[in-house]
Amino acid sequence: MSAARPLTTLRTIAVIATLPLLLTACGYGSESTDDDKQTEVAAGAKKLSTDEVKIGYFPNLTHATALVGVQEGLLQKELGGTTIKASTFNAGPSEIEALNAGSIDIGWIGPSPAINGYTKSGGKNLRIISGSASGGVKLVVNPDKIKSLDDVKGKKIATPQLGNTQDVAFLNWIAEKGWKVDAESGKGDVSVVRTDNKITPDAYKSGSIDGAWVPEPTASKLVAEGGKVILDEADLWPDKKFVITNIIVSQSFLKDHPDVVEAVLRGSVKTNEWINANPEKAKASANAALKAESGKELPAEVIDPAWKSITFLDDPLASTLNTEAEHAVKAGLLEKPDLKGIYDLAPLNKVLKAEGKDEVDDAGLGAE
Repeated sequence: MSAARPLTTLRTIAVIATLPLLLTACGYGSESTDDDKQTEVAAGAKKLSTDEVKIGYFPNLTHATALVGVQEGLLQKELGGTTIKASTFNAGPSEIEALNAGSIDIGWIGPSPAINGYTKSGGKNLRIISGSASGGVKLVVNPDKIKSLDDVKGKKIATPQLGNTQDVAFLNWIAEKGWKVDAESGKGDVSVVRTDNKITPDAYKSGSIDGAWVPEPTASKLVAEGGKVILDEADLWPDKKFVITNIIVSQSFLKDHPDVVEAVLRGSVKTNEWINANPEKAKASANAALKAESGKELPAEVIDPAWKSITFLDDPLASTLNTEAEHAVKAGLLEKPDLKGIYDLAPLNKVLKAEGKDEVDDAGLGAE
């Protein structure tokens, strides 16, 4: 997979439990600025084993657990007097770089960069500690140029970044069609054009791409521009479930501050529960968070179909992560990895048990 790129953000905030929270990080797919905002923790709130926890996530709907958890104060509530410093990222490699550098402690991230970060460090820099979301990825095409899946051959299709989760999925789909593409260059029977999500809609409008394999809300933005969903990636997976967002933690932070990790996981579990019990309120909350970052909310024709295609859950769907690693190997972007130890689900299962929920499985890839 591709090497980590320079960090693309970091506008940061500290957040408190008792107030609605405004994110001041960069907008969806936008460049970052240096406008920081800090707020004080409510008087009397008890700190855990550290003063703050640095979390990272994308301003994407597939990361709505983090967006809503911060926006509604559900994460901060579990942390008491330990403040959250939140940073947003535009790409997985930059978030992994931040984790390695200690700029963040815990992050919401896709499976491919998590696998890449784990293998490149020899299994020493991170653990996956929870799932967060499934689904929300679609192949959207220009219906005037592409009438069927077979018509994708010979066309220019965008993915967000070389080696990212959607790029790997698309390359695997191409291979299963029997077509040939050089993974690094993107050249072959299909032209795979690596394009930042922030400019993919404009690239589509200009005609420089014929479609895109992208996460939400980019997929629904393309549909709003006249594109057509020709394939939902969920349809390629058993039970229509595959991991799109995990929660990772640096191994050193997990060792030094298990109480903080457990509190964040408790907040994540409660956020997912709230999202699933209040889908319309949660959708509005996620949109408010995106508006706070970008200056405008997503219109109904974008957020409504996008939201419906994402499932928020605590299960990391570990078996699908292993399959995605196999896809990356087959594409030539990754040497066959040893993923034993990539998961540590003990803290999550402790939280789930306390909440009366079913424990989750690591598919044999747990830490010793």
